[in-house]
Amino acid sequence: MTTPDIASLICDQLRTDSTQWNLGTFGAIAEFMRDPGETVAITDEAGRLAAVTRRGGIGFGDLSQVRLFASETAVGQGWSHRVALCLPVDACAMSRRTLLTELGHDAEALRPEDRTGILFDMGLGTLQVEICIRSADPALIATLRSVAGRSLFEPGNPAMGAILTAGPHRVFLARAGRCEVYQPIPPADGKSPEGPHTHVLPKLLAAGRTHAATEPVPEGFVPFAHLVPAHPLKDAMGRPKPWDGAAHAHFQELLVAFGDASLVAVKQRLAAAIDARESPDGFLEPAGRFERHSLRVALRQLAAAPARPANLAAWLAVFDKAETPAEANDAADAYGHG
Repeated sequence: MTTPDIASLICDQLRTDSTQWNLGTFGAIAEFMRDPGETVAITDEAGRLAAVTRRGGIGFGDLSQVRLFASETAVGQGWSHRVALCLPVDACAMSRRTLLTELGHDAEALRPEDRTGILFDMGLGTLQVEICIRSADPALIATLRSVAGRSLFEPGNPAMGAILTAGPHRVFLARAGRCEVYQPIPPADGKSPEGPHTHVLPKLLAAGRTHAATEPVPEGFVPFAHLVPAHPLKDAMGRPKPWDGAAHAHFQELLVAFGDASLVAVKQRLAAAIDARESPDGFLEPAGRFERHSLRVALRQLAAAPARPANLAAWLAVFDKAETPAEANDAADAYGHG
């Protein structure tokens, strides 16, 4: 798919209030979403596509090397879906700083009023994203400057406490985009606020992965962001909703256009067998992990749709087995799109 087509799709999704976004890496993400009817400023111009609300924003720049990749994953009793925005491995790397570093004024901030704020890279060393905070608070800036060049996690370092107290903007930067969160940082024992927020989970970061093990990604590419269109069975907060056939059809179109053709073929082969009223006993279960996920997702989608096939129960009994503990752990929602 050509870059103009990618830009057009991203712009269309930025204008869709039911689409959620995240940008980051395994264990550290910034999420952007907005409520229906919430005031949003959309930028659609050469070199910058963005959506910004009073709570946060997401923006993209040079898309010339970006590849879109759509996929689905069996999670719990349901499934998740997303379209990954990927860059080639040799073009995705950021600075990978491991020490708190002042970067200066944020000239590329999504809102003009934030461009005089000072950016600090928190020094988490991740491959495809720089995890930063931005502030115009003189006291916080002075504290961070006093310990610049040290690890954020060094014993006695006051930086993290000062950041949590001040609640500055969080800014996640990638080669082709950025996500900004303006809402306060919740306390360690508090839950994430509705709307834009961030997750930084040191235990997951320590794994050194660029993405979840259950997410297929094209060889030689690294995902730096995801767009998550409306799900047919749950709303933006993960609450159940009646079957939304239009949302389901929309993502299946994205899957055909941007997904792995072999995974789409698994779903098509299953649908043909069920339509032909074949027995599951003669159906060869795929050997690959992602192919098995596709098979389970297809069965769950057939079960959720209003026109449930009469012979579906037998297929579910054979092929939609309970997850192993390892599979359940790998499917942990490190991206916020479960």
